[in-house]
Amino acid sequence: MSDCCCAVAPVEDQSKICPQCQKKGKKVQLITVRSLIRVEFRAKIKDTQYFYCPTLTCDVVYFSSLTDAPFYKIDLTVRVGAKETVDPIPVCYCFGHTEGSIREEIEATGKSTVEEKIRAQIKAGNCACETTNPAGRCCLGDVRAAIKRSLQKRSRPYFPADQAEAMLER
Repeated sequence: MSDCCCAVAPVEDQSKICPQCQKKGKKVQLITVRSLIRVEFRAKIKDTQYFYCPTLTCDVVYFSSLTDAPFYKIDLTVRVGAKETVDPIPVCYCFGHTEGSIREEIEATGKSTVEEKIRAQIKAGNCACETTNPAGRCCLGDVRAAIKRSLQKRSRPYFPADQAEAMLER
């Protein structure tokens, strides 16, 4: 009797598993790795598929199955927002938006205009996420998440200045 009808569990592609945290990485283009690794480490870059490790608590940023030497946070020319807990935490590398700048705008105005500003820049052809963002992809998802976190953290309701003054006079 043949065993051909039995389902075989797929084997996880080990090349996608971060060597430090053992979490699954995400494919990233070679141009991203080459653009963001510090000059003194660029000779170590191999012509292979790299993966990005987004795990907050892991110091590895890029790894591949062809090298046992991954690239760490300190090997990059930029801070890796997904791995930072202290400002400035970058969320948009093309236009310099951070968690702190988004939070400040929300505290001052009750809303954020960052997503609209970025969309306008994208439409104008001014973004370069594949060479500026360590994840090698568009930041809008990260921007939306930062806006949502900042809105949830607001400690006081927002009132326009004229309404706030009127409330204090009562």
